[in-house]
Amino acid sequence: MAAQAIIASEAVSFRRCYGPEFIAQAVRDWINAVGAKTAYIEPGSPWENGYCESFNARLRDELLNGEIFYSLKEAQILIEQWRKHYNTKRPHSALGYLPPAPETIVRMDQSPVMH
Repeated sequence: MAAQAIIASEAVSFRRCYGPEFIAQAVRDWINAVGAKTAYIEPGSPWENGYCESFNARLRDELLNGEIFYSLKEAQILIEQWRKHYNTKRPHSALGYLPPAPETIVRMDQSPVMH
């Protein structure tokens, strides 16, 4: 497994919120299996996990604060649409104002027609 090779060659740790209630058992098992360490964030210290805190702020500001969800399905659909926009179209300043995973594949039914 590639992850095990990387972890074996370097001291790797996963930074996460304090306490086991914030991580799935499957993830804890994987961290143990590959021999990585867990670096906990101190309670009340969100700056120790800036990437997650920034993502959560964008999600709140760009979607959650402006919506009232009338059903779980509506919430799932709108959040998925926002996630796709965030990853494929929205500019990210840390990436030179490019999206992290730009859409590069044009579906055949959407390809331009040459006349």
